[in-house]
Amino acid sequence: MNTPNKLTILRMVMVPVFVLLMLFPFPGSNWVALVIFVAASVTDFIDGYLARKHNQVTNFGKFMDPLADKLLVTAAILLFVQFGQCPAWCALIIIAREFAVTALRLIAVNNGIVIAAAWSGKIKTASSIVAICLMLSPWHDFTLAGSFDLDALCVLVMTVLTVWSGAEYFIKNKVLFSADKMK
Repeated sequence: MNTPNKLTILRMVMVPVFVLLMLFPFPGSNWVALVIFVAASVTDFIDGYLARKHNQVTNFGKFMDPLADKLLVTAAILLFVQFGQCPAWCALIIIAREFAVTALRLIAVNNGIVIAAAWSGKIKTASSIVAICLMLSPWHDFTLAGSFDLDALCVLVMTVLTVWSGAEYFIKNKVLFSADKMK
């Protein structure tokens, strides 16, 4: 097993550790959870870089890397719903987009097409990681204006960018839904 794949597995192992730290708090557990989340997010960038640089792209990595990312972000979003930091309808939009884009990619692969990551998806991912880090910080409930706090701003940014990037994926690949293009 190569280093990029080991980093992907490490990221998957970090997800339940992150969840447990959030669900069973102790003094300083939020900081430890934040460090775990940041470390897991950093492994995402490192494993992809290493796989491309050293020509170590594998089928395992192609499948498991995005799955590990989705597990990490989904875990954080669901925890935020449980703790009242994110409305359930926003979480549903964010999570549904992940399933929808994954399904779109599967349809494309079945038709011999590879859908590369779009810039909107990369922007969405980077901003979601920053937003989740802010929501994990002790300042997450800092009031910005009236009852609008940092949590609300982070959820708004994640939701808007999620809708934008998801729409872009489907609009750019609408040919996949033509009856004569479907296998």
